[in-house]
Amino acid sequence: MLFSPSLTKGSVEFIILSILEDGELYGYEITKQIQERSQSLLAFRRSSIYPVLSRMEGRGWISRRWSNGNRRRCFYSLTEDGSEALDRQRVEWRVFTTAVNLVVGGNGTSEDPEGT
Repeated sequence: MLFSPSLTKGSVEFIILSILEDGELYGYEITKQIQERSQSLLAFRRSSIYPVLSRMEGRGWISRRWSNGNRRRCFYSLTEDGSEALDRQRVEWRVFTTAVNLVVGGNGTSEDPEGT
């Protein structure tokens, strides 16, 4: 299932912060982790991830370092500010999804939208 870009756009930073919580990764690895952890329900192009990473670095949420090997890669890691932002976003996400589920559940309860 492909999701509307408007749905994924609002959560991509939250997703990336969650991925980087486990340790530093380079851009391609971040996109692969998103795809793997979402069981291929989410996928981002590498080209679309880099502007987001740059914006997050500007906010102080992530830092980057370049490798010194034969294949130069830029590795990204979570900063203390990024960890705090992730904690805040997790709380907001839980409240938001609960509220949406209450509205769309039909009977005022949160239900599985897939009906499983």
